[in-house]
Amino acid sequence: MSARRVTLAAMLAGAVLVAAPIVSGHAPRFIWNASASVPIGLYSLAPVRSIAVGDLVVVLPPDDLAGFLDARGYLPRGLPLIKRVLALPGTEVCRRGPSVIAYDHAYGDAQPRDRFGRDLPQWQGCRVIAAGEVFLLNWDSGDSLDGRYFGALPASAVIGRALPLYTDEDGDGHFRWCFADPALEP
Repeated sequence: MSARRVTLAAMLAGAVLVAAPIVSGHAPRFIWNASASVPIGLYSLAPVRSIAVGDLVVVLPPDDLAGFLDARGYLPRGLPLIKRVLALPGTEVCRRGPSVIAYDHAYGDAQPRDRFGRDLPQWQGCRVIAAGEVFLLNWDSGDSLDGRYFGALPASAVIGRALPLYTDEDGDGHFRWCFADPALEP
């Protein structure tokens, strides 16, 4: 089977795995990520026991953010995002110019406009992440729509931890199986 057919089959399988629980009324257990802001592929949705900096989490955007993402054509309303946790309550996060800074380190730069030339949201200054909030930023991706544009989100928006199952970690079209045991994860 060609690489293209394998990819298409994997995408179809991922769509079925995501759609089946929704249609049946059960919470989804798998997420297919099609955005290059984290490795493309299939992720298992693990319960949130605790959140740590560096965790890959699944987030349902709050209503105002979901409306913005939908209106711009970035993400249909009701679909989750996969993002990395950069900061938790008590951590100071700053945006100085385009740079997002935490722990005295620059983690990423915001772009002024999207690929269609539309202005992206901006915020400036420093703030301490409050109780009940989380700051998400995919530092390995320069064009991820995350905290560099929207700031902190309510921790209640986090619906699970994303554990890679079948992903293209190197972005070269070669998908690999990863067998993470959620019981072994922090």
